[in-house]
Amino acid sequence: MKKIAIAAGLALALGVTSVQAQVPGYAANSTNTVWRTTLNDCWKTSSWTQDKVVEGCPGYVAQAEPAPAPTPTPAAPAQTMMEVENKFALYFDFDSTRVGDISTIVSHIGSMASVESINLVGHADRIGQVAYNDRLSQRRADAVAAALTSAGVDGSKVSTSSMGSRSPVANCTGRGAELISCLRPDRRVDVEIKGTKSN
Repeated sequence: MKKIAIAAGLALALGVTSVQAQVPGYAANSTNTVWRTTLNDCWKTSSWTQDKVVEGCPGYVAQAEPAPAPTPTPAAPAQTMMEVENKFALYFDFDSTRVGDISTIVSHIGSMASVESINLVGHADRIGQVAYNDRLSQRRADAVAAALTSAGVDGSKVSTSSMGSRSPVANCTGRGAELISCLRPDRRVDVEIKGTKSN
């Protein structure tokens, strides 16, 4: 009987020793379940210290949940660019190069993401000599170019040309003041703007 008790004591000691490495500071069985005393307290070994307290045993304090990672701010949608081409027309009084209001054109250019080119084509009505009308239509285009540059438009993007009276749009008859008034659409500078705008 004495031999059985000694063998049981050795087995118990060996069991505790082999398990201590798996649940440091506590006596546990092969499934890592901490042994309990008759008072349902956890069975501590001589190597137990406060920092070895395990869940379910007295003195255990649950660790605070880590704060969730901040939700990333969604990136602003990327702007897409689209190529645009817009046309405007500026009209002139008879035999005049005085430029009228260009604010709409300047505003449009300012709203663009980039400007590729601004093409100005001067025109004249059919009244007068062809050579004179060629020069007059070029002076009109140059006058618009100067006005745009003065308003802050990049002059390196501006080009000018002239058509004289060779590209009429008005269909007029009559004479004198009536004819001059009717031919106003022919006294113009066509403005063609190419570039990109944000979509």
